[in-house]
Amino acid sequence: MSTIISEGLSATTLLRFATAGSVDDGKSTLVGRLLHDSKSILSDQLEAVERASASRGQDAPDLALLTDGLRAEREQGITIDVAYRYFATPRRRFILADTPGHVQYTRNMVTGASTAELTVILVDARNGVVEQTRRHAAIAALLRVPHVVLAVNKMDLVEYREAVFAEIAEEFTAYASELGVPEVTAIPISALAGDNVVDPSANMDWYGGPTFLEHLETVPVSHDLAHCHARLPVQYVIRPQTAEHPDYRGYAGQIAAGTFHVGEAVTVLPSGRTSTISGIDLLGEPVDAAWTTQSVTVLLTDDIDISRGDLIVPTKDAPPTTQDVEATVCHVADQPLTVGHRVLIKHGTRTVKAIVKDIPSRLTLDDLSLHPHPGQLVANDIGRVKIRTAQPLPVDSYADSRRTGSFILIDPSDGTTLTAGMVGESFASPEPVKDEPDDDGWDF
Repeated sequence: MSTIISEGLSATTLLRFATAGSVDDGKSTLVGRLLHDSKSILSDQLEAVERASASRGQDAPDLALLTDGLRAEREQGITIDVAYRYFATPRRRFILADTPGHVQYTRNMVTGASTAELTVILVDARNGVVEQTRRHAAIAALLRVPHVVLAVNKMDLVEYREAVFAEIAEEFTAYASELGVPEVTAIPISALAGDNVVDPSANMDWYGGPTFLEHLETVPVSHDLAHCHARLPVQYVIRPQTAEHPDYRGYAGQIAAGTFHVGEAVTVLPSGRTSTISGIDLLGEPVDAAWTTQSVTVLLTDDIDISRGDLIVPTKDAPPTTQDVEATVCHVADQPLTVGHRVLIKHGTRTVKAIVKDIPSRLTLDDLSLHPHPGQLVANDIGRVKIRTAQPLPVDSYADSRRTGSFILIDPSDGTTLTAGMVGESFASPEPVKDEPDDDGWDF
């Protein structure tokens, strides 16, 4: 069964999108305006914002307060953490991640955009494309976000001039194309005044494209993971051993991608043992098939050793297992990632020991050049790494599967997340680097 929903049923489609941009570009104000003008907020929420705005001496409600919920955010007028909002229009449902703009919170943007089908990158019309704009465009490209919207905000402060918008849109689109971003839609807006957010602007009659909300409602949602490589990371083995179910052995987890069918030949990785699906339980009821995001229990015809962290895949479509992983990463921790760094790598439900064998390059955002062999990556750096794992991992290319082609590196001493990684090639792919022999005493 496909999860693609026809345009005639578009009211039930779901779009996950994230906002990003530099400091004070107006992300939270845009989100607040979107919620307010689409009538997606409750009256008591609006009253609370009006009271908070009045207490700060503001004549009009500060719509940014609808998303900036932390006390420090409200006091400083900035966004610190990712704010998730759920809303709907008659045409579509939305999950929105409003991410911070400060460089030190770039890691939060990675979190918010990692599951998004669309990323909104805001630009202040007075400032144009800045370094943080390029950084967010690079992250959107790395995360393979299918759609990017360039929202040129604060057009009211540049007298709604078409030339200003055109220059910014041209510069950003050229940069994004170098990154391999498949699609950029540029929209001139004023989040504060409401121009082109929900309603068309009377001040920019030169613009004939969709409003921001109209684009969100009509952009194709083609994330049909039911037709991707089928993958089931095992989270738990169910063995009731009761009088009613004396021999029941099920393997429970959430399907990461693809569709599984009863009677299908499957392989368990990394062991490589094979079997056949004899049954699939969904919400306590047997079904003939199950697909992406459904949490199921799979039963096999053979009694083989399977545990948490294993991956069940179709035998005809099994990924390779490897102990050598090369990936593009965004380093998110304050402590640097260095060559020789001993880490834990979490891939799906499996966590194993690993060592950073090499850091071939770091990306320079200004001109997309590669700084070879930097020796380390510091917070918010984007670069390439080579990792040797203690046990084989069944990894897909991130270009093929965002779920099973991604991983995180963890500090084994305190559990801190160090790095978010995307397996395979990217625009930051360096020249091949010859591996040096492993003489540091690690036996894997």
